[in-house]
Amino acid sequence: MITFIKESIEEMRTKVSWPPYSELQRSSGLVVVGCLVFAILLFVIDQGFDNVMSWFYGQF
Repeated sequence: MITFIKESIEEMRTKVSWPPYSELQRSSGLVVVGCLVFAILLFVIDQGFDNVMSWFYGQF
């Protein structure tokens, strides 16, 4: 188990290509914006569904 952990750490240091900090910031910003857009879209759909169901049940 110790050998596995040591080799994993070594592989992460030498064989993994890490993005530059500026690219990481840009990607993180894109993820945040995408999440916000998705949350707003879900909110609009939920409110529309709520309005339709309230109207429908109000008919009875």
